[in-house]
Amino acid sequence: MAYRRQDAKDWARENMRGIWAAALTPFRADMSIDEAGLRANLRHWFNDLGVDGVFIAGKQGEFFALSLDERKLLFRLALEESQRAGTKAIMSCSDQNMDIVIELAKYAEAIGAESIVVHAPVLHFLKAHDETIYEYYKYISEQVNLGIALWSHPDSGYLLSPELCARLADIPNVVAIKYSVPREMYSKLTRLAGDRLIVSTASEEEWFDNVVELGWRLYLCSSPPYLLQTKTDRRMREYTDLAFAGRIDEAKIIRDSLDPVRHAIRSTTPKEKPQAHSKYWQDLLGQCGGTVRRPMLALAEVEKDAIRKAFCECGLGLASTGSNAA
Repeated sequence: MAYRRQDAKDWARENMRGIWAAALTPFRADMSIDEAGLRANLRHWFNDLGVDGVFIAGKQGEFFALSLDERKLLFRLALEESQRAGTKAIMSCSDQNMDIVIELAKYAEAIGAESIVVHAPVLHFLKAHDETIYEYYKYISEQVNLGIALWSHPDSGYLLSPELCARLADIPNVVAIKYSVPREMYSKLTRLAGDRLIVSTASEEEWFDNVVELGWRLYLCSSPPYLLQTKTDRRMREYTDLAFAGRIDEAKIIRDSLDPVRHAIRSTTPKEKPQAHSKYWQDLLGQCGGTVRRPMLALAEVEKDAIRKAFCECGLGLASTGSNAA
């Protein structure tokens, strides 16, 4: 372990900074994990795009369609590549089954991972949930020494209140939260517990404002860092670094210049096919996207045509559109 449980918050303050992206899991046509493709993606993101950390085996990565052994494999691959690049990887141990959460958390610690993320469990069948959630995270925190990032999002059927999150922040190794909630909620949590909990949200469109107005230095996001950038067009990295340096006007100009790319992605994403869309966009960028596993749905040819047209018109560098994009 790089630190003791009681030192987890100090470790997080020093190490959990910058842009952290949630990795998609590339599958081959036979639905096996494309290990070489994932390694290539990670190296490209870390070395060419300036991504500081990566979530692995989470919702973007279709964890719900992976076996336990496959999730552990992804942990190992991400850890190896992040260590090679001198970056970070946070292991997603999210699951509705507590035994699986604990097994994954202990496995992550055993192989040398430094942090994990666990989303709040689905509790739509309860009329209240605060004590359940508190005991849930407290129990997990007692099983490992690793720093734990919370994750609250509407998919759980509810949102953690800022007050509950502030209470959870008193747990020694609860260090951060990916708080996919309205801005007033995460702004309040930053005021309540920003000294004990690193607060972030998933929205790239709000990232610049949160750096400037809330003083954030960590972006726990999904796929924008590797969908909005190429090796020769690193505008997201550029506006982030300028904002960190206090060069706000310059940063805003670059941030705003990505609006056509954001619109191209947003306007062509089918409501029921977000992972398939992102993977095809990866293919268009020359990364390894691949297919999706059921229950996720693949793109129809007409949807691919619309995405490809928007991609070509959005002004995102001069990326390769190799055979993967066919």
